[in-house]
Amino acid sequence: MTDPTPVADRRPLVVHVVYRFDTGGLENGVVNLINHMTGWRHAVLSLTEVTDFRARVRRDDVTFHALGKGAGHAIGLYPRVVRLLRAWRPAVVHTRNLGALELVVPAWAAGVPVRVHGEHGRDVGDLDGSSVRYQRVRRLYRPFVSHYVALSRDLQAYLVDKVGVPAARIAQVYNGVDADRFRPAAAGAPAASLPFATPGGWVVGTVGRMQTVKNLMLLAQAFVRALELAPPLAARLRLVMAGDGPLRAEAEAVLRAAGALDRAWLAGERGDVPDVMRSLNCFVLPSLAEGISNTILEAMACGLPVIATDVGGNAELVDAGRTGELVPSGDVQAMAERIVGMASDPDRAVAMGQAGRRRIEQAFSLPAMVAAYQDLYDRLLQRAGPSARTN
Repeated sequence: MTDPTPVADRRPLVVHVVYRFDTGGLENGVVNLINHMTGWRHAVLSLTEVTDFRARVRRDDVTFHALGKGAGHAIGLYPRVVRLLRAWRPAVVHTRNLGALELVVPAWAAGVPVRVHGEHGRDVGDLDGSSVRYQRVRRLYRPFVSHYVALSRDLQAYLVDKVGVPAARIAQVYNGVDADRFRPAAAGAPAASLPFATPGGWVVGTVGRMQTVKNLMLLAQAFVRALELAPPLAARLRLVMAGDGPLRAEAEAVLRAAGALDRAWLAGERGDVPDVMRSLNCFVLPSLAEGISNTILEAMACGLPVIATDVGGNAELVDAGRTGELVPSGDVQAMAERIVGMASDPDRAVAMGQAGRRRIEQAFSLPAMVAAYQDLYDRLLQRAGPSARTN
């Protein structure tokens, strides 16, 4: 299907533009928005490819299109994108992160009335946002963007202070989590298929891509250090690392060298993430950089206390001392000490998890996120004029 515009369907169309439509927090947020924002029609345009991840979209009226972009700038694809968007006639094109930003130019050329750009997290090559080159690239495309969305206050400040975007052109919208799918474990319910069953066991773990920016090596090292700091915990402390990627073998090597591999489960990519989450007693996110972490939100929704590095928007999610703990990025000792502290006081850990669940229900619900985006799109479309809706 090349045209997502049924003649009888007058709902406006939003085209979500991503670099690659595959497993990831950004892409998961797009899926949640598509599945729950019924007042609009949706299409997904990927610069590179669309993977089987598309199966998570539960609607049958969504068009997916991959441009097959290779290395380098996508300017050679601009005429094709202009033709595509003129055929689709979307009311809104919403690009996400720097990798997709350049497509605001063909969207402008195609006459798309509203062009939104979202900043979801730090670039791998610019973890602290200090790259002058990346700032200049964003400034270059700034005239073609109608409005911006920042997923955290940290990213909002970056757009204002480093990119020069007026604050009035930025909406700050937090991710929302499906609190029905991600919910606390029922009393007495069996854990996910863990390869170890330790009486009184206490399981710390994480879920995510095992890539450099996620810094899962820090968790492997901190787990080993925690066993050294508190030898009595060794009988019951266990580690789960669910996800796949280039660092999986390195993390396994760290655990093997310390003689701790039998206390860990490196589960690979899983299709039962909520069940894996519910098998944990504590969730850890050791990232080098984050926007607004979906996995932190999912862990909190599952009633888990969270230990996270104090980067990006993590401090906006984790209420330190109440729903979890924050540690400096890269600090193995600090993370190990927090793991030991949680495992040594399980009642406090449970209370933190319960407080996190309440925080999700109050501030980070999926309906709140969907309503925020729909309100933003509606307002921008109204501002663009009566002809924009039937563009």
